[in-house]
Amino acid sequence: MDLLAATRVFVQVVDAGGFARAAEALDLSNAVVTRQVAALEAHLGARLLNRTTRRMSLTDAGEDFHARARAILEQVAEAEAVAAQGARNPVGLLKLSAPLSYGISHLAPVLARFRERYPQLRLDVDLSDRLVDLAHEGVDVALRITSRLDPGVVARRIVALDIVVCAAPGYLQRRGTPRTPAELAAHDTLSFSYLWAGDEWPFTDASGRREQVRVRPAVHSSNGELLRELAIGGAGIILQPRFIVEDALRAGTLVPILESYRTFDLNLYAVYLSQRLLPRKVRVFIDFLVEALGSEAANGR
Repeated sequence: MDLLAATRVFVQVVDAGGFARAAEALDLSNAVVTRQVAALEAHLGARLLNRTTRRMSLTDAGEDFHARARAILEQVAEAEAVAAQGARNPVGLLKLSAPLSYGISHLAPVLARFRERYPQLRLDVDLSDRLVDLAHEGVDVALRITSRLDPGVVARRIVALDIVVCAAPGYLQRRGTPRTPAELAAHDTLSFSYLWAGDEWPFTDASGRREQVRVRPAVHSSNGELLRELAIGGAGIILQPRFIVEDALRAGTLVPILESYRTFDLNLYAVYLSQRLLPRKVRVFIDFLVEALGSEAANGR
């Protein structure tokens, strides 16, 4: 049995949604496709597909093998393309997931420059604040903004992100400006639903003393831009990454408060499936992000 050929057939069967469609795409007979998948299962000693007369589904082992097999086949295809072209530029499709607000405000210009450098690499970009399953959804890189990563996650830190506590001048004139974090408990706050600390905002003063203030949000939302607009309208105090509020701070429609206190560390990470089997297209993309976004941070942008 040709293991690589059988693996290609299996991946095509899953991607096409059936044996007949895979046979048509590969220009093979149904019988050959069926034999190849059966031989692969026998070689692995595991059933990869549940098959009935009406439907087909992956087993748990099949889901894991499919994700890894696709990554390996992509690397083989990339190696073939590089060898054929006599060049080191990555080719193919890079599937990327990124947070909605950050993707719109900061990622678009970076992707434009990335495409200039690597024109043969196509991009498929999904902007969403949900946590994608890289293996099951075929995502090559997921950008995540967080203070802490789950154990076992393979990731590279791209850049640190500032956190700002701010409010509209009108709100502060009406309700007063908090001088200490504890005073936030008496104010209207606007809270991000996915904040790891929940409604207990953490602060550290100049001496290193830490405290957590339980706020009682007037509004919870899963979208930072909505919270920013509510804050500009005078609805309350927000704690948000600077990239969401920087234009409002520059315009004076929001003003920072509690500037002598530090809140918490927030980082942008690139999350991927495996360090050991990292495709070159993923490696060059992550390296480019570190170069581009690290440079922006150093220049105060």
